Amino acid sequence: MARVLLLFGGRSAEHEVSCVSAAAVRDALASAGHQVTVVGIDRAGRWWFPPQGAPELTASGEPVAVRVPDGTVDIGGTTVGFDVVFPVLHGPYGEDGTVQGLFEMCGIPYVGCRVTASALAMDKDLAKQILVAAGIPVTRWRVVRRPDLDDPSRVAADIIDDLGLPVFVKPAALGSSVGITRCESDLEIKDGLLSALAYGDKAVVEEQIDGREIEVAVLDGPRASVPGEIVLRSGWYDYDAKYHDETSRFVAPAPMSKEQTAEVRALAQRSFTALECRGLARVDFFLEEGGRGFILNEVNTMPGFTPISGFPKMWMASGMTYPELCDELVQLALT
Repeated sequence: MARVLLLFGGRSAEHEVSCVSAAAVRDALASAGHQVTVVGIDRAGRWWFPPQGAPELTASGEPVAVRVPDGTVDIGGTTVGFDVVFPVLHGPYGEDGTVQGLFEMCGIPYVGCRVTASALAMDKDLAKQILVAAGIPVTRWRVVRRPDLDDPSRVAADIIDDLGLPVFVKPAALGSSVGITRCESDLEIKDGLLSALAYGDKAVVEEQIDGREIEVAVLDGPRASVPGEIVLRSGWYDYDAKYHDETSRFVAPAPMSKEQTAEVRALAQRSFTALECRGLARVDFFLEEGGRGFILNEVNTMPGFTPISGFPKMWMASGMTYPELCDELVQLALT
């Protein structure tokens, strides 16, 4: 069994999701026999050793010093040893290649994609460009940068002319549906761009696709899980629907034909390979039945691990328990 340094929290807008995910991963790793040291990163980037025994994790407690380049952590004057890092960090400064670069510099094994794949998948624009080059169908999109807002009316008009209405405006490098706006007019597009660009220098505007939302979890191999489906009573899969709305459901396996299941799993594996992913990823699709078929939405290199998250649910539906999944990720990182 391994000594695992479990990181959670982080500086991104997805801090809360990371805390919930990490608590579940901590318990699963412990039940699989691993020795787990939990360290929280607060929104200012400071590292903390949280109070032990608490069911919920918060990035507070005793200060932790990180030593570079040897990659050790110091807690209360004691150097804590570990074999592998499990960064349950979502969004910027955790899923985008930044912290992965720190681990690479220190020569530390870690769970998940390396620097290049993490950075590419985090940037929805760059990821789509690579996936298109690999022959994988993606949602149609446009990129808007801060200087473009010097003439917001022209930008909104061009978007409507190209993509129609409604559209979704998103930060280019964020997840968990943070900062996303569904827009049905030019005024809403302008407001949505201002909201999205509050999180970075680039926004992505995507067409709305009227179709089913299908996901596939992928591990090294690449190995694809059975697909899952997000089922909503109404609206779209925003932050509240993902983490707070009990009326939204995630169904795994997704009810599809054998041919559809095989097709979407193969597309997920090809996407994993095209972006040079490692360890794990969740690949999200729309299924436009009677139209274009499967259309890739995005690839997440550190998907949610909360008790209601799709990634673990799909592997559990494929025959793997939650502790077995977490143990598998640790073993993949060590090989």
